[in-house]
Amino acid sequence: MMIGADDSQLVLVDYQSRLMPAIWQGREVVDRALLLARLARLMKVPVWGTEQNPAKLGPNAPELRALCQTTFPKMHFNACESELPQALRPVTRPGGNARSLPKHLQKNDRPTPARNTIVLAGCEAHVCLLQTALGLLEQEFDVWVVTDACSSRRERDRDAAFDRLAGNGVELVTSEMVAFEWLQHCEHPAFHAALKWIK
Repeated sequence: MMIGADDSQLVLVDYQSRLMPAIWQGREVVDRALLLARLARLMKVPVWGTEQNPAKLGPNAPELRALCQTTFPKMHFNACESELPQALRPVTRPGGNARSLPKHLQKNDRPTPARNTIVLAGCEAHVCLLQTALGLLEQEFDVWVVTDACSSRRERDRDAAFDRLAGNGVELVTSEMVAFEWLQHCEHPAFHAALKWIK
């Protein structure tokens, strides 16, 4: 199974200014997250961010935060305890059509198709990223974790998180896997623009 851009949403977890200097390979991880966010925006994939206790850990890297539609502050390690799930799967409420309106003027109450594939990346892999991924699985999303855009303060913690995620049914991918699966072919209108970021 491959990742389709039309069914995807990108969630970037806690790339925060006071946290990233302590993260193993932190600069490379932010660069990979930037690649994902730029590609997502180019391909009209929704991009969401989270920030863990931003008063203490600061905001996300400004270049990433600028690419997110909304960034959700949180105190729980699992971002599913924030307003993120409502953004990922908004509740469709029936419209208030008056019965007296002719059919052609009444609102269509059919919900738009949900984007059920969550492409997830962030820090720390063994805490907030892991708990958010497991929370999204419980809410019946398909979760794909982008390994080269994730890290922890210690490499071993990051690797243990990947082992546990894979054991729970999360797909582990790289940023280039996501990029080329979203694009599908070299004749995609976004291919040349995307290629300059990939290279």
